[in-house]
Amino acid sequence: MKRICVYCGSNGGGNSAYLQMAEEFGSLLAEQGVGVVYGGGSVGMMGAVADGALSRGGEVIGITPNMFVEMGVIHQGLTTLKVVNTMHERKALMAELSDGFVALPGGLGTFEELFEVLTWAQIGLHQKPCGILNVAGYFDRLVEFLDHAVQERFIKESHRKMIMVEESPQKLFERLLSYTAPQESKLF
Repeated sequence: MKRICVYCGSNGGGNSAYLQMAEEFGSLLAEQGVGVVYGGGSVGMMGAVADGALSRGGEVIGITPNMFVEMGVIHQGLTTLKVVNTMHERKALMAELSDGFVALPGGLGTFEELFEVLTWAQIGLHQKPCGILNVAGYFDRLVEFLDHAVQERFIKESHRKMIMVEESPQKLFERLLSYTAPQESKLF
């Protein structure tokens, strides 16, 4: 695995454990020789992931639309910064450059990005691993809801299993490395 795309908040949330774990995850990826692809921000969870990876000499690729450059919230120490025109271009390039995806705590943008790549996996557009780092139980209710959607037969069990959820960065990383995509079709 060469690079992992990390989706996470542009703020730090209400629990110091979120920022701490974001920095730890970035550090872990760099120590394992795995680059980070992310949204390019210098603040919040995004900044912590980038800082963690950069502090260990890791590759960090930021991908951002022009509007965020103009706002002045882009990390200045990145290995590579790619500026695109739209959020759609940003997400497509992030996916193209990555060998897997991980969501850390964040808001609507984080959820949207995670569910988009999960949907792409479900319909066979990629076979890359998708994980959630469940820091301090942040994603507990989401995981419960996903299990409920399986019970209600809106998500197949095999597709639910595509979403690896762990509280430990190391354990999630190990699961990403050993992931095998389901071969079952989404249709009916």
